[in-house]
Amino acid sequence: MRPAFSVIFLTTLIGAGQGLFLALFTAQSYSLFGLLPTQDSVGFYAPGSALALLFLAAGLLASFFHLGRPERAWRSARQWRTSWLSREVIVLPAFMAVVCLYGAAHFFGWHPVLVVLPSGIGIDLTVLFGVVGTVLAFALFVCTGMIYACLRFLREWHTPLTVINYVLLGSASGFTLAAALAAETAPDIAGFYAGWAMVITLVGLISRSASLVRNARLKPKSTLQSAIGIKHPHIVQKTQGAMGGSFNTREFFHGKRSGVLRQLKWFFLAATFIAPVALLGLSKAPILGVALAAFLIQYFGLMAERWYFFAQANHPQNLYYQSVA
Repeated sequence: MRPAFSVIFLTTLIGAGQGLFLALFTAQSYSLFGLLPTQDSVGFYAPGSALALLFLAAGLLASFFHLGRPERAWRSARQWRTSWLSREVIVLPAFMAVVCLYGAAHFFGWHPVLVVLPSGIGIDLTVLFGVVGTVLAFALFVCTGMIYACLRFLREWHTPLTVINYVLLGSASGFTLAAALAAETAPDIAGFYAGWAMVITLVGLISRSASLVRNARLKPKSTLQSAIGIKHPHIVQKTQGAMGGSFNTREFFHGKRSGVLRQLKWFFLAATFIAPVALLGLSKAPILGVALAAFLIQYFGLMAERWYFFAQANHPQNLYYQSVA
């Protein structure tokens, strides 16, 4: 398939925003049970929520460049009963609203205790927003991944590993970003975030490697003979039947040589997984520059990974439209 950079930016940006929010609420949950030091709401959780919201808004803005008629974008939510894309369109704004409320509750000090657990721990409004936001974050991961995993004819995508990779890679980038944020605003938990970022990144490496091995073993169910309805054993395409390219040759093939894909695969494996883990593992509590470098390298690696993800999907129509001439 031909990768669209608007979708690449959409999925990587909102993935980082989702992962950052999950990282923020993870730290708050640990603090709630006394496993981590309590952090300042105004100095840590509020700016962290604003940063997550910024990534989500940037991803939403990028998605509009993929639309032929952006003014009709609202119509994409009408098929929520059958379309994972429509569900994503609904869940993303809902998640952004909850992230905004979560950050606002921390910034303005809205901490009314709603429920007291038997252990004496009070559940306030920020915890409620955090739980709802966590559910929506994972729902958004599932919706985004299932847009591609539900396509049976694109066998490279039609696997549970697609959804798993979206969850893990988005969470990894979010926790790496949280380590950079904590290094500046909450140094006492920067090591906590760095540790979790390394663990999630390494699990993501295992999952993404599994999908690469699986896809490398796939063999097309159709053949050139079945594609054009001719049983002759030796068929060679001499021309497309037109003067130049068409929608089929432009939109369903990336146009790059196999060597480019091989180089890109090794690049994103190194940039997305190896380099961030190496940088974050330099010390127990990463400094801002190192953590920020880890996030930036990982994000560029994720862009390459997402480009490879789209390009690797081999549309069955390419059996027919093998080349322009």
